[in-house]
Order: sequence, then structure tokens, then C-alpha cells
Amino acid sequence: MNKVTSFTIGKVTGVHGLNGNLKVWSFADSVDTFAPGTSVLLKAEEEQGKTFTILQALPHKKGVILSLEGVDSRNLAEDLIGKEILIDRDQLPEPEEDVWYWQDLLGMDVFDHQKGFVGKITDIFPTGANDVLVVTDKDHETLVPMHKQFVQSVDIEKKSLKTTLPEDY
Repeated sequence: MNKVTSFTIGKVTGVHGLNGNLKVWSFADSVDTFAPGTSVLLKAEEEQGKTFTILQALPHKKGVILSLEGVDSRNLAEDLIGKEILIDRDQLPEPEEDVWYWQDLLGMDVFDHQKGFVGKITDIFPTGANDVLVVTDKDHETLVPMHKQFVQSVDIEKKSLKTTLPEDY
């Protein structure tokens, strides 16, 4: 698994019980992303990491309780705290029309139909209604709602997004 063809779907935040279960902060919309039998890579920033097979995933508060093959004690689970959980892109379903994975949007160039280059997408955060893109150019930040009123087109191959910002933006 490499960073280009894989997605970070969560992060281990703690352990649950004595049998090696992990508390995971999920970046996925659904616990179904953590399907039993799925191979995932757990790693910290600068390490190769280790591949595990998911045995079970259960929704828990704002995250997931995850059981991995070979992690059957609290001590083994504690060693995984802080690790990111990555999954190969080919194990994820293709997004629906006009829906994109956040990781595909990060780093994209954003162009306004009148103002030209606005900046690059550096962050995305959810709100109740729409996700919001954080577009940064040098030290100027612009927030763009992911709504058809503001986002005209997204070109994954060209890594660009076209927007229509309000006049006073």
C-alpha cells in the first residue's frame, strides 16, 4: 500500500477491553468501510507499518471498535495507539456522481470563474449541511462550501476545481 493508491480511513485512539480491540476515530462515512476480511495497513508517519485483516468492526460513539487478526491482547493493541489506518483504494466503492473522496480533493487547484486562481485545497471539514473546502494561497484563506451553487466542476485528472464565489469574497 502506498499513499497514492491508499486512503487513510481512521486513526487508533485507544484500546477497548482486554482482548485487543481498538478504539478508532473513523474518517469514513460508514462503519461498512471497515468490513470483515478487509486488509488494512496500520502505520505511523515515517514507518512502513504492518498489514492486518479486519475481523470485526462495530459502531461506538463517534467511532468504531475494531478487532484485527493477530491483535488478541491489550498489550498488542496498546502498541497500535496513534497509528493511522489505511486501505487500498480498490477496496473502496467508486463514489457516486458529484461525490468525491476528500483525499482526491486535497491539493487541488481552485479557480474562480472571474477571479482566476484562488489557491489550493489544504483542508476540508464537515458541517451539518455541506463539507467546506479550505483553499489557501500564500497566507490568504478562502472557505468554499461544497455546494452546486459554488462548485461548478471537479476534474480529478487535472487536479482542479472550478468555483463561482460571491462578488465580495
